[in-house]
Amino acid sequence: MKRVHVVLVVIPLSLLLLPSAFSGTSDHHMRVGFYSDKCVQVEFIVANMVARAFFEDPGVAAGLIRLFFHDCFVKGCDASILLDSTPSGEPVEKDSPANGKSLRGLQLIDDIKAQIEGQCPETVSCADIMAFAAREAIFLSGLPYHPVRAGRRDSRTSRAADVYGNLPIPMMSVEDLTKLFESKGLTVEDLVVLSGAHSIGKVHCIMFNYRLNLSSDDPYNPPMEPSYAAYLRKLCNRLNLKTDEEKEKVVVQFDPVSSFRLDTGYYSNLLKGRGLLQSDQALATDPQTSRIVSKMAVSPTSWSWKFVNAMIRLGDLNVLTGNEGHIRKNCRGTK
Repeated sequence: MKRVHVVLVVIPLSLLLLPSAFSGTSDHHMRVGFYSDKCVQVEFIVANMVARAFFEDPGVAAGLIRLFFHDCFVKGCDASILLDSTPSGEPVEKDSPANGKSLRGLQLIDDIKAQIEGQCPETVSCADIMAFAAREAIFLSGLPYHPVRAGRRDSRTSRAADVYGNLPIPMMSVEDLTKLFESKGLTVEDLVVLSGAHSIGKVHCIMFNYRLNLSSDDPYNPPMEPSYAAYLRKLCNRLNLKTDEEKEKVVVQFDPVSSFRLDTGYYSNLLKGRGLLQSDQALATDPQTSRIVSKMAVSPTSWSWKFVNAMIRLGDLNVLTGNEGHIRKNCRGTK
């Protein structure tokens, strides 16, 4: 078996500052280098452990990015998605159907937290670990390395009931997606740019199977390109599965050509009618977003920096800082 050597490249933060991303109304307690006098090695620990996991399974990158997005969009970047239970006894965020069995990267976050706690006890929040891990996942998937502001604190509350209406779903219209993003302080361009995360990762066939025989001119659910639909029908039915439980387990790559690289192939696929999810494909036909999709398809460098900037702003959503939150010793528990 071929041995892979991981080389850690240290990039001066002065070369990485992105003014457009840091010009918002973020909490004054957060800053780049937050742990430089508390736990100087934290970002190196995260980088090394994510890199090791990535070279064993590149699919972990999509999982970490999605985990961070799903945490931040519900009630802020507070690591509430990681909690297994809370004193209230209510179902937690990870129990929501929008999360549930599809979350990836949870064990890696646990392992990183354990390593950090061994060196810097009760110092680094789970919320910041998630932000650092998402940054490393983006970098390892081919986009520019970028600084991450830290200083987030963890929440001790998590409710599955809060997930509904706060996360995009595959059948959401562009109008509703835009309203959702705007409610988080993000723009319609951010919606299109961040949707490019679907250039990596997998999706369950059950999430788009209904589109494979579609031939209507419904503007909210544009039909899939016929030859690609035929290819997917074979792929999704290749095991001739009988039960719904078996069918729910079948997954395909969002982009079979560059499955583990964040790139603008996502937008090129949408322009060809090869978007898997209804909500993705609608971006290429809706008047609000179609021009942005076309622009991103031919602007890989511009898109890559826009994506990084949007992720930085995402990481500022409703953060807890100072005495507002806590440093959980175990990311799955409230203490």
